Amino acid sequence: MNNHSQPNDVIVSGIHLELTEALKGHVREKMQRLFRHEGHIVRIKVELECDRKHDHEHKFIVKGHVVIHGPDINATVESDECYKAIDLLVDKLDQGLRKRHGLHKDKRNHPHAVEFEGVELPKAI
Repeated sequence: MNNHSQPNDVIVSGIHLELTEALKGHVREKMQRLFRHEGHIVRIKVELECDRKHDHEHKFIVKGHVVIHGPDINATVESDECYKAIDLLVDKLDQGLRKRHGLHKDKRNHPHAVEFEGVELPKAI
């Protein structure tokens, strides 16, 4: 199971953006919501990027990559505020985890029937 006290659970990186301790703490605090829902998360990588194409207003792009047993979950969010983009990313990743959990639960509750017509089964001794 995942140990929540490890500092390696959430990896935060910044592109064209100075990462402050407050910003890193906010990302880690918001990502704990995902660890509460899904205990099999190996790690979460978050990339914060400031797009400086426009001089007057900056657009923040936040990318999230959840490494989990099975297919990984990726999401990208754009916003004019960095903290708002982080909140939107957490919502999007949470939705992806819930959808993935629902698919596994549906598969577990409704298994597909196996047809044995034309297949020679070994005889029990």
